[in-house]
Amino acid sequence: MRKISIIITARSSYTKYRTILDHLKKYKSIKIDLVCSGSALIDKFGKIDKEIKKDGFKISKKINFILENDEIERPGKELGIALQSFSEYFKESKPDLITVMADRYEVLAPTIAAAFLNIPIAHIQGGEISGNIDEKVRHAITKLSNIHFPATTKSKKNILQMGEDPKSVFLTGCPSIDIAKKVMKNKKQKTFNLYKKYSGVGSFPNLDNEYIIVMQHPVTNELNQAGIQINETIEAMKKLNFAIIWFWPNVDHGTDIISNTLRKFREQTKNRNFHFIKNMNPFDFLELVKFSKCIVGNSSCAIRECSYLGVPAINIGTRQINRERGLNVVDVNYNRREIYNACLKQINNKIKKTKLYGDGTAGIRIAKVLTKINLSSDKQFTSI
Repeated sequence: MRKISIIITARSSYTKYRTILDHLKKYKSIKIDLVCSGSALIDKFGKIDKEIKKDGFKISKKINFILENDEIERPGKELGIALQSFSEYFKESKPDLITVMADRYEVLAPTIAAAFLNIPIAHIQGGEISGNIDEKVRHAITKLSNIHFPATTKSKKNILQMGEDPKSVFLTGCPSIDIAKKVMKNKKQKTFNLYKKYSGVGSFPNLDNEYIIVMQHPVTNELNQAGIQINETIEAMKKLNFAIIWFWPNVDHGTDIISNTLRKFREQTKNRNFHFIKNMNPFDFLELVKFSKCIVGNSSCAIRECSYLGVPAINIGTRQINRERGLNVVDVNYNRREIYNACLKQINNKIKKTKLYGDGTAGIRIAKVLTKINLSSDKQFTSI
């Protein structure tokens, strides 16, 4: 039996693992070793361990390494704690293979730990180009990994340019598109009560009317501008006569600046159009996105899943710079007038859907490779 450790470090990584897990559990030859760690265990960042269990998956290990402060050295300290914890766990659990997702800084710890224990590593969503610290992290993980599952043709080419063996690179698409594909079948929005099911804070605008989703995360190399940046977005959203569903930022350094600014705005203005929420089930979330007028901010979801769903997106700033875009994205600076005008234009646009990030079959394809591929921790640079 092949034991595969699935490493979940954040709410976003579980969304992408969801369909892979569904397919892996169908194989009797596979033992799933699910490790829940990082911000996925922290309430203010959308704690998801209960959701994982509710979905029918057993968590083998919880590894908590997130520190309470938001100082600039925090991510480095967290990686030190996480590296020790993952090294100890992998030595004890002895997985045949670990899988890591995308480019979160926390993912470096299990990747390094596995590499030094001679455990093969499969990396999903490598080869992409973007801004922020994610760029460095993503490519570092690629060079430490043995099996690669890029989401786009260009990403595959980038991985090959980094000297990876073509036999180890499998173009599968992004697994979160699998969920988007299922959501696309819904012609009408479900009647689940967002406020009752997911709580949240702020006002409770009527979602039967038109609404906008906002997701804005820290940009780690622009921290001195974080307060100004989030205020520009707030001011633009205040001018729009729409219900606003605003998701709290992720765990990246600078999160407290954004969170505190949002709390201050919420408490001082009591704006009736704004509701703030931490996390949602991936199916419910993408359904909420599908029926929105547009999505605003700097999340990759606006570029990735929304290109498939055909949801208009306003991407702000440099966090997603150079990431491949579909026809749904308009790029703007952190300027309230630019953001506002882009929203007015985008909410009336009919967006052509694209399959840039896959056709909704990534989960089954990744699972199939993971169950059958010959495993080795060795690798050499391969010239093109």
